[in-house]
Amino acid sequence: QVQLQESGPGLVKPSQTLSLTCSVSGDSIATGLFYWNWIRQPPGKELEWIGYITPSGSTKYSPSLKSRTSISRDTSKNLFTLRLSSVTPEDTAVYYCARVSVLQQAAMMSRPTKMAAGWGQGTQVIVSS
Repeated sequence: QVQLQESGPGLVKPSQTLSLTCSVSGDSIATGLFYWNWIRQPPGKELEWIGYITPSGSTKYSPSLKSRTSISRDTSKNLFTLRLSSVTPEDTAVYYCARVSVLQQAAMMSRPTKMAAGWGQGTQVIVSS
C-alpha cells in the first residue's frame, strides 16, 4: 500500500521560496504508470493542481503557477520536492502530494479530486510576515 507524507515549514514569509518534500513508501517514483503530483487547497476554495513529475523525470506545471514552480526528485530516497518562489499570502493553503494514474491524470489536472488512497495527509502552509 503506497503511503505519501508531506513535510516542510508551516510558515513562509512573503517573497521567499516555499519548499515541500513528499516522501513515498510502498511504491517507486521512478517506475510504473503513476505520476507524482502536487495539489493545494487555499482556505475556502477548491483544490488546485500545481504540477507533476513522471517516473522518467519529466515535469508539467499549471500555467498559472509555471513561472514560479519547480518539481524535482531524489530517486535514491524515493521522494519528490516542490519549490514555489516569490510567495504571497495568496499561496496560503493546505498542500498535498498525490500519486495519480496516467489514466486519471488529465482529469486531476482540470478538476482535482481527493481520492481515498494515494494522497498524503496534507500540510498547512501559511504565507505571512
